[in-house]
Amino acid sequence: MANPMILHPIERTNLKLSAGAVVAGLTLASPLFAGSLALGAAFEALNFHGLRRAGEALFAGELSARRAGLLGPRLLLLAVAIAGALAAGAHPIGLVLGLSLILPAALLGAWRARPPVDPRAPALASDDEAWERWNPWLARERDPEEDDGEPAA
Repeated sequence: MANPMILHPIERTNLKLSAGAVVAGLTLASPLFAGSLALGAAFEALNFHGLRRAGEALFAGELSARRAGLLGPRLLLLAVAIAGALAAGAHPIGLVLGLSLILPAALLGAWRARPPVDPRAPALASDDEAWERWNPWLARERDPEEDDGEPAA
């Protein structure tokens, strides 16, 4: 298993986005907003780190039943931390924004890790009639019976 102290590229991207958001919150809003945003970002960074490591262990076949059972308590602890922060006077919008920063970081990380486009890969011509037989929602050719509106038997 990887060293638990080394950050994954998505976690590093998330850290950069979080730092930028905190600076923007401090500049455009209030110190309370920026502090709440930083607190939410810290909560989600810790939670994501644990979830990512558990996912890696699951796919490597190293996830024990004891470790898999920690998901529930971790989410409960996160809920308690969020409730405690709100009870202590954290700005709710800043907290939610901080908790949500992992989504753009994950999207950006997935975009960066995409495979390269191969211009020599086989492809249909744009005017080929085979495109009309293809169902992009199901990633397969259309069933003529389904196109007539009648359910397939």
